[in-house]
Amino acid sequence: MDIDLINGKIIIKKGKGSKFRIVFISNRTRDAIQSYLNKRNDYLPNLWITKKKSDLKYSGLRQIMRRRAKDANIAAPSLHGFRRYFALQMLRSGVDIFSLQKLMGHSDIQILRRYLQQTEADIRLAHKLGGPVDHLLGIVQNC
Repeated sequence: MDIDLINGKIIIKKGKGSKFRIVFISNRTRDAIQSYLNKRNDYLPNLWITKKKSDLKYSGLRQIMRRRAKDANIAAPSLHGFRRYFALQMLRSGVDIFSLQKLMGHSDIQILRRYLQQTEADIRLAHKLGGPVDHLLGIVQNC
């Protein structure tokens, strides 16, 4: 993995399924990573390390999330839940599903469908934005 804080991207050379992909990060994320790196006093190649200076594994990240959830007195979220949340928020923000498919690193659009379990509120908003009867009446009234 290579991180490019100037251009706001992370290059994953060998991700799930040994696939190459690029992940983009926001300005806030760049600032947070830069702040974290400024506090480190080592030259270890891994971005995320433990107190013992070893690379952070999936199980270690899961433990961190469990501890933080316990501190906040909430149920621990699943790590995969963050991917689902990302996908749904991107869709709600108007990102088209083909761009979202690329951002998620999915080779098949059907895989993305599993992430996009919309709520009733999502469907209601979609209807409000494009419901033909309400929009037809607006067109007729403007004639």
